[in-house]
Amino acid sequence: MKLVSPAPATALPAATLAERVYAQIKQLIFDFQLLPGERFSESDLANRVQVSRTPLRQALQRLQREGFLLVFPKSGWQVAPLDFDTFDQLYDLRVLLEAHAVARLCEMEQRPGLQDLADTWLVPAHERQTAFVAVDRLDEAFHTALVRATGNQEMVRVHEDITERIRIIRRLDFTKVARVEATYDEHARILRAITRRRTDEAQRLLRAHIEQSKLEVRHITIDTLYQARQRIASSQA
Repeated sequence: MKLVSPAPATALPAATLAERVYAQIKQLIFDFQLLPGERFSESDLANRVQVSRTPLRQALQRLQREGFLLVFPKSGWQVAPLDFDTFDQLYDLRVLLEAHAVARLCEMEQRPGLQDLADTWLVPAHERQTAFVAVDRLDEAFHTALVRATGNQEMVRVHEDITERIRIIRRLDFTKVARVEATYDEHARILRAITRRRTDEAQRLLRAHIEQSKLEVRHITIDTLYQARQRIASSQA
């Protein structure tokens, strides 16, 4: 009887491999290892992520469709440059979604997720997170939780798309100690207003919080991106 050798444990279906490479490249963008405006070739990136050209090209084409990359025939790929006008529009849409979510939270009789948020953000100063990568993740989770609490899955889907599209610039907010401290203070005030069912106050605080982040976006420079790249690399070492 002829025995058939099993496939190597590392072998993955093409679709699964393309999905993994897609996530890997996107993370390189979010970690500023591939900077906005930076050009690269398929061969260079294939060597970097250790994958063959077919799944790599599938991942790149998907990222192009989603607006993260640009392609130039015969001259390679480019990480999409920062488009501040588009970011402004995304932040405006985010305000609408989250303000509605806050109003719903103020009205809801049962609010099981509120205590978890309070446990994270209503803490003494010495218990606050200081690593900007950690605060960035907590901040995303805070705003996502507000929208999920509405139970409106279409709102959640749109909000998650916005969150992903602004992630690269939003992360830069937390490279500054003052912005980390302000985020804790502002989230705490928003939560207290929601807990007390003060809809107008909660919405006003939320809008001011997001508008300040939106203003910070305009201060981004190429030096800011390089510094963020170094800080993330140091935190992962």
